[in-house]
Amino acid sequence: MPFSIDPARGLAAAGVLAAYAGLCAGVWRRERRRQAARRGSGGAGAGLLVAYASQTGFAEELAGEALAVFTAAGLAAEICPLGEVDRQRLLRSRQVLFIVATAGEGDPPDNALQFARSLLGQRLPLGDLHYGLLALGDSDYRQFCGFGRLLGRWLEACGATPLFAPIEVDRAAPAALASWRQQLAHLAGTADVPDWQAPAFADWQLLARRQLNPGSTGAPLFHLEFAPAGGQPLPDWQAGDLAQVLAPGDPSRPRDYSLASIPGDGRVHLLVRLQRDADGRSGIASGWLCEQLVPGQCAALRLRPHRNFRLGDNAGRPLILIGSGSGMAGLRAHLRARAAAGDGRNWLIFGERNAATDFLYRDEIAAWQQADLIVRADFAFSRDQSEKIYVQDCLLRAADSLRDWVAGGAAIYVCGSARGMGAAVDAAMTTIFGAEQRAVLLGEGRYRRDIY
Repeated sequence: MPFSIDPARGLAAAGVLAAYAGLCAGVWRRERRRQAARRGSGGAGAGLLVAYASQTGFAEELAGEALAVFTAAGLAAEICPLGEVDRQRLLRSRQVLFIVATAGEGDPPDNALQFARSLLGQRLPLGDLHYGLLALGDSDYRQFCGFGRLLGRWLEACGATPLFAPIEVDRAAPAALASWRQQLAHLAGTADVPDWQAPAFADWQLLARRQLNPGSTGAPLFHLEFAPAGGQPLPDWQAGDLAQVLAPGDPSRPRDYSLASIPGDGRVHLLVRLQRDADGRSGIASGWLCEQLVPGQCAALRLRPHRNFRLGDNAGRPLILIGSGSGMAGLRAHLRARAAAGDGRNWLIFGERNAATDFLYRDEIAAWQQADLIVRADFAFSRDQSEKIYVQDCLLRAADSLRDWVAGGAAIYVCGSARGMGAAVDAAMTTIFGAEQRAVLLGEGRYRRDIY
């Protein structure tokens, strides 16, 4: 018969459920330890695997939290990007936690593409696998948690058993994350998950703000400069990282912005486009940053590592930097880092509306070109001619040169909107290099994207 709780005795019933859940978790934990002991430490299938698919780094942060919880509980666990989970590793595994974001309109993040391409089209015998699924998404997109839901359907079709109902998180919603952490506590056999804190928000003072595209037919773009308030030391970061800002009008879903500067600049630079809705009202976060926040006032801000878009092993390679609009922020940070290192093996491909009003950081780019810190630059100002020209058109026209640069070891970095430029550039990449080589570049980390 179905189980129900009498509201009049809800607290008592809830206590019974909590005790029962704790008992089950303890049994499950002890059984896992016995299995691990029988298999031997580090043996195939030993412990629990935490596999993450992350585009901006949030899923990776949550995976690190999960690993810390299990390690603190004395349980064997390991962590890896989903793209490193192959058929044999999955068949050997007995418990897996999947923490997966969705990129764009339902796509897997870059570090999950290999998994999606090689395994999701197969029907694997996963009857011995128990799994938990945390899907991260943004309800502003039509395919909310699209990749997470696809992964969940595939696991179910393969016969895997869920440890709990899949949990979906809309833009880091606290209630959904609390449910996830409660499940972690049960699986680890602890009373609660230790309070895991991302870097704390701190007060950063707005020092300067200026519009970069006055007179543009497009939405205004503003350059903003921040420094820690009260003379606090500047934290460290790398080109490719992100800043999170809490807007007073919406203190529960922080906004991510690509950093447009490097620590050597002494300030955090952001490039923010002022968003307006159909009624002409300014966006909650962008309106506050671009119109309401007064220089001298403070914003709650913190820096986040974005390992998928850092240079990492590509620091010694030539770079092809591709973007449009506010995507110039991430490209500028990399160019400033390269200029500081004296490495001029850089090719910039950038698009906007009109050269007269939308040539972002024109003087800075010209100075880099003159100093041979940008050896090639192609610009797509779409409204400067009768036929609209976009970044992807520049790529297709320069296909032979792109192939030559990549053959010479270059890495490709793309920054900008996923809905427009990002998807079109990715399609051009497939046309130019072929699906197989594109996949190789992604797998090697030589094709990296910061798209939003």
